[in-house]
Amino acid sequence: MTAVAAVRRQVRLCIGKAGLPVGSLAYVRQGRRENSAFAYDAAWLSNPSRFNVSADLQLIAGHQPHKAASPHDSVFHGAIADTAPDAWGRRVIARDHAKRRRAEPHLPALTELDYLLAVDDFSRVGALRLCDTEGTWQRTVDKGRRSTPPLIELERIYLASRAVERGQESAEDLRYLQGKGTSLGGMRPKCTLVDEDGWLAIGKFPSMGDSRSVTRGEVLALKLAAQAGIDAAAARIVLLGERGNAVPVAVIRRFDRDAEDGRIPYQSAATLLQASREEERSYAEIADAIRSHSHAPTADVRQLWRRLVFNLLIANVDDHLQNLGFLHVERGLWRLAPAFDINPFPDRERESKTWLTEQDGPITDVQMLLARASYFALDEAQALTVLGEVHAAVANWRRIALGPEVGLRAVELDDFAPAFEHEQMDAVAALLG
Repeated sequence: MTAVAAVRRQVRLCIGKAGLPVGSLAYVRQGRRENSAFAYDAAWLSNPSRFNVSADLQLIAGHQPHKAASPHDSVFHGAIADTAPDAWGRRVIARDHAKRRRAEPHLPALTELDYLLAVDDFSRVGALRLCDTEGTWQRTVDKGRRSTPPLIELERIYLASRAVERGQESAEDLRYLQGKGTSLGGMRPKCTLVDEDGWLAIGKFPSMGDSRSVTRGEVLALKLAAQAGIDAAAARIVLLGERGNAVPVAVIRRFDRDAEDGRIPYQSAATLLQASREEERSYAEIADAIRSHSHAPTADVRQLWRRLVFNLLIANVDDHLQNLGFLHVERGLWRLAPAFDINPFPDRERESKTWLTEQDGPITDVQMLLARASYFALDEAQALTVLGEVHAAVANWRRIALGPEVGLRAVELDDFAPAFEHEQMDAVAALLG
């Protein structure tokens, strides 16, 4: 039997707007086995501003190997994997490759490195950047062209995304979406765009399978979160098309950039905990990690508990570890990133995906949260104050939902009511007297 030749490739890892060199990433594929290894540059290790760019990459010389812990995990170290496309982006990349392969049968199959490099450099999440040995950023468009579109092109991107959902996309649709619709995680159709004020943003589109206005629901959740004292990503609804048949797109501001287009290092809670997607992990573990790595640990653990209360009261049960993140502040210290990807799920059981503690299991009621408030640096009086603030915001959901920033119609409120009006809201009201 003929041995399969190994695929070996190496790329450079850099950081920030200036593209400061950090180290080298080596990728190897032998048959179905894939793995990677990363080595810091000596210059990075001696830099006074150095920090470990991923929780699973120690500040030491030499190659640090990594292989996927399970079939659902990445072959790359955590913070590098955080920049790779997830389900929707991979779908676009794979469809484009399949069409090109029909015309060019000798094209090799896609590797995990191909998916990682297919993300547009301009919009790659966080501050990590990849370039080849010649110094070309991966992925970079030709000079004079722009892969991250302005807001005005949103309708064109939506139509291309809808064609992909239907399985009727053209090669032109796929070329158009490359980079625009591949830089972000998640299952649903989305894109990266430059908003009217020049800020990088995410456009999230309705999906063909939606039974309610999911995009308006996410903007509603983010608006309520801000009212509840949560640091949340700024969001609004943009309407595409004719007034009567307008398509509501959620436009959500990216928080991993600053006012000078500087890139802010990012890692997910999964990376911080070095957690496999097949493991059950807990918020108590995240609180422990915050105490070890946060620039402001007490403020962050208290903010985390506030978010747990909010998630319970709006039935945000898609609270997996990739939907919680951290931004680098200085000298290897991080802060809790603004809340994102929070959605009301009126048709789901009120049970968190991430456990409260290993002993408690999933969060199902407010008494569980109160019993553990001290672990999040809150005494009883402080916890009740937080409960009151979050309850007041959520109780106001109908007014915010009908307001111009969300734009739900009165007839649509029943679709969302079970997420906001339920026995746990009543239980909090009783506790508050």
